[in-house]
Amino acid sequence: MTPADLGRDIVILACAISAGIHGALVPSHFDEGTGPGLGFAAAAVVLTGIVVWLTRRPESVLALAAAAATFSGLLVSYALAITTGVPVLHPHPETVDGLALATKAVEVVGLLAATGLLRRRVAITHARTEGALS
Repeated sequence: MTPADLGRDIVILACAISAGIHGALVPSHFDEGTGPGLGFAAAAVVLTGIVVWLTRRPESVLALAAAAATFSGLLVSYALAITTGVPVLHPHPETVDGLALATKAVEVVGLLAATGLLRRRVAITHARTEGALS
C-alpha cells in the first residue's frame, strides 16, 4: 500500500463515518425542524456519494476536491451552528456535545488527508509539466 492509497482510504473512511453519523441523526434533526433534518440528510447523501466515487475512481482529483469542500463546509457549518446558528437550517445556536466533536475530529482528519493528496497531485503534475517543457 502506497502513502497515496492510505491517504485515499483515510478520506473514504472519514466520509463513511461522517455519513453514518449524519444519517443516524436525521430523524432527531427532523424533530427540530425541516431545515436541520434536510441539512443532515443532504450531508449523509453527499458523503455517501463521495465514498462510492472514490471507491470506484480512486485516482479522481475531482472526488478528492469534493471531499475537501464537503468537509470544509461541514466544519464551517458546525462552527456557525454552535456560535450564531445557521439561517434556515438551524437558526439558534446549539450546544456542543461529544458526538459532534468526535465527528468534527474525523472530518478534520479527512480534510487533512484530502488536501494532502491534492497538494501531492498538483506537485506531481507541475513536475511533469516542467519536465516536458525543458
